[in-house]
Amino acid sequence: MPVAFISHPACRLHQMGSGHPEQPARLDVIEDALHARQLYDFLHHHEAPRASVEQLARVHPRSHVEFVASQSPAEGFARLDPDTAMCPDTLEAALRAAGANVLATDLVIAGQVRRAFCNVRPPGHHAERAQAMGFCFFNNVAVGAAHALEHHGLERVAILDFDVHLGNGTEDIFRGDRRVLLCSSYQYPLYPGLNPGSVPGHIVNTPLPPGTGSEDFRATVTKYWLPELEAFAPQMLFISAGFDAHAADDLAELRLTTSDYAWVTDLACAVAARHAQNRVVSTLEGGYDLPALAASAAAHIDRLMAD
Repeated sequence: MPVAFISHPACRLHQMGSGHPEQPARLDVIEDALHARQLYDFLHHHEAPRASVEQLARVHPRSHVEFVASQSPAEGFARLDPDTAMCPDTLEAALRAAGANVLATDLVIAGQVRRAFCNVRPPGHHAERAQAMGFCFFNNVAVGAAHALEHHGLERVAILDFDVHLGNGTEDIFRGDRRVLLCSSYQYPLYPGLNPGSVPGHIVNTPLPPGTGSEDFRATVTKYWLPELEAFAPQMLFISAGFDAHAADDLAELRLTTSDYAWVTDLACAVAARHAQNRVVSTLEGGYDLPALAASAAAHIDRLMAD
C-alpha cells in the first residue's frame, strides 16, 4: 500500500519577507532529495484541498479564522506578530496546509494509503486556539487530529512533536482533551520560552538542554514517550515533523543527526503497527538549514515508506 505525499503550489507562494528562514525553498529541497533518493515516484501524490471553516473551527474559534482572513493584504505584508507576517498569498497557503491534514487523515483511515506526509507551509504547531504566532496561522496537525476524532469517530489519537521548539499551540488546543496524547521534545530555554509540566496519560513534555545530542534524545524518548504511548494505545498517530533540532540548524542548539529522525520515525511506525493499524500522518513543521532539512525529511519519509 502506498504512502501519500500531499502538497500544493500555493504553499510555495507564501512569503514573510526577504531573508526570512521560513522560505519556499524548504519545500523544494525536500522534493529534490526525494528525487535524488529515487523515492519520489513511489509516493502517492495528492494536491491539498482548502480546509473549510467548519474543519478549522474544531480547533480555532471562528473569530480567529475570520481575523486571519481579515488580515490578508492586497499587497505587501501584514504583520500578526514580530515573527509572523502575511503576504497576499498567505491565506491560501495556510488553508491548503491545514487541508492537507484533513485529506491525509481521510486517506489513511479509508485505507487508501498506509501513511502520509504533508509537505506544506506555513507550519502550524505554534498556532494556539486563538493566536497566530511563531510563523504559524492555523494549527495544521491539530486540524487533522480533530478531524480524526470528530468526523471519523476515533477515541484516542497521539501527536508526536520533535520540532526543536515547544508545540505550545497544539498543547493549548488539546489541553484537557484526554482523547489526545501529546508527546513533545524541545530545547529549553528557547522560543516560545515555555516549559509546561507533563500530565500523565495526556501530555508528555521532555525539555532538552542546549547541546543535547543523539544519545540523550533517544534515551529520553524511549524512557518517557514509549511507556505512555503503549499505555494509551492510540488508534492513529500524527507527527509534527520539525527538523530544526539538527546540529546544522543554527536557529537552535540541539545536536541531532539525520539518523535520529529515521530512528524516531521507526519508533512511531512501530507504535502505529502495534496499536493503530499502521495509521500515521506526518506534517512538516520547522527545519531551516536547507541541506539538513532535505536529508532529514527524506530519511523520515523513507522510513514512513518502509514495510
